[in-house]
Amino acid sequence: MDMIELARDFGRELQKDERYLAFNAARVASDEDEELQALIGEFNLKRMAINNEAQKEEQDEEKVRTLNEELRAAYNRIMANENMVRYNETKQELDLFVQRLLTIISMCAEGEDPATADYNPS
Repeated sequence: MDMIELARDFGRELQKDERYLAFNAARVASDEDEELQALIGEFNLKRMAINNEAQKEEQDEEKVRTLNEELRAAYNRIMANENMVRYNETKQELDLFVQRLLTIISMCAEGEDPATADYNPS
């Protein structure tokens, strides 16, 4: 078996891992959460409004301040959403696991012993 096919097999196995499955379920729940998607849409509109105001030659500082406050409030509502919290938690767990895997592979590519190569998060 060549290395590319081995990597594809590895990818298939990764997608069976509990961390991937939890992340994928959280991603789908976030995507299907209409309230969360509306909050994200509101956030994006506020961000665009801030950008539009910032590009004007004569900016309305009060309007920019108000928009920034509204943007922060929208962001806080997004980050407090149960599905977003679960998404972020599961994404972090998956990212740490993938980082460990990549570190082991990198260490092996540098000549480390595959039996002892591992990721040290510090």
